[in-house]
Amino acid sequence: MRRALRQFAGRRQPMTAAPEVLSELQGLRVRVPHLTGALVASKDGLVIAHVVGDVEPDGLAALTAAALGVGARLTEAVGHGGFRELLVSGERGYVATYAAGTSCVLTLLASAEANVGRLNLEARRTGPRIAALVEGTLERQARP
Repeated sequence: MRRALRQFAGRRQPMTAAPEVLSELQGLRVRVPHLTGALVASKDGLVIAHVVGDVEPDGLAALTAAALGVGARLTEAVGHGGFRELLVSGERGYVATYAAGTSCVLTLLASAEANVGRLNLEARRTGPRIAALVEGTLERQARP
């Protein structure tokens, strides 16, 4: 996986992280035991904020955007509406991606010991707060 993440490194310019978004991610790490990383990215794969440790954030954001696209097409193809969340379970842990408003996604990394119910609960609560912060920042930047 690290090799795949490195392939995407350096291809995109990161967005400026709002301190409030970073604070939300740090709060998640405190509230969710076994959470090993958290990232907020735009839907086109640009990093907004992250606390991911040794994982390449630009590569993770790019892969998240690709997974988001597949998840959205899948839910639409089967008539289940718009994308809300995606959970990938690996031998050593989880990667969970959640829609956060219309402009960004929240991706969480957790070890295999994580309580997935708690992970989902906290992410579903945090997503709307992150969306409001990001969308508020985008609106302020768009003003002349």
